[in-house]
Amino acid sequence: MNEGFLIGPWLMRWNGFLLVLGIAAGALLAAYQTKRRGYDPEIIYYLFLPLMIWGTIGARLWHIFTPPLSSVQLGLTTRYYLTHPLDTLALWTGGFGIPGTIIAGILVLLVFSRKSEIPFWELTDLLAPALAFAQGIGRIGNYFNQELYGLPTDLPWGMFIDPASRLGGYEEVHFYHPLFAYESMLNFANLFLLVWLGRKFSNRLKTGDLFLVYLLVYSAVRFSLEFLRLDVALVGGLNINQLFFTILFVCAGGGLFWRHRFAREL
Repeated sequence: MNEGFLIGPWLMRWNGFLLVLGIAAGALLAAYQTKRRGYDPEIIYYLFLPLMIWGTIGARLWHIFTPPLSSVQLGLTTRYYLTHPLDTLALWTGGFGIPGTIIAGILVLLVFSRKSEIPFWELTDLLAPALAFAQGIGRIGNYFNQELYGLPTDLPWGMFIDPASRLGGYEEVHFYHPLFAYESMLNFANLFLLVWLGRKFSNRLKTGDLFLVYLLVYSAVRFSLEFLRLDVALVGGLNINQLFFTILFVCAGGGLFWRHRFAREL
């Protein structure tokens, strides 16, 4: 499989390119949304670097403390990282976890909102559609890395996985569910839902509702797709990602219900 393209002497890998493209597209959409809501779009550019840095740190820490089976089979366990701390900085080894990005991103927005005096929930609404957009594009890069595939399948759209990228015990199985594609398409659906809600019900939505809808939908997507995933992260015998998104779904759904059933205008 073609790994990427050359920029002078450097190889730009497709996965990295699509990740950067997703982030750039998300930032542009967030800037547009910010201007549309009457704020200076430079807010997004001030947020960009801290969100990138802390989001990456959070994602890496989540991977280190909840490594998936593919990493465990390679010996990249939590114990390994704790006894080889320099390898935690080798971002090309192992991987990242989106739950860590979500946690770190929320903390960054809380700090930024206090410094900028822009309400936290207002910031989350500005970013919600952009997050779905960036994830929809970025997930496509998993195809080129032969990762984020699911259970074996004989469906016509099954994804061929090279033997070197197959999990132990599945060496003779050739085709798998393309989970990355499922998630990418559902992220784009989430994007259109958020944009539609923001336009259609702008007079009924409370500040922060769009972000809670984003969390609600994305949590449902990730929880559901985990049933098809082979490369799960187990902690104490539990699928930790599925547990995280269950809690997030309950919190987001409960927050929306409470806001519109009991809370005064926020």
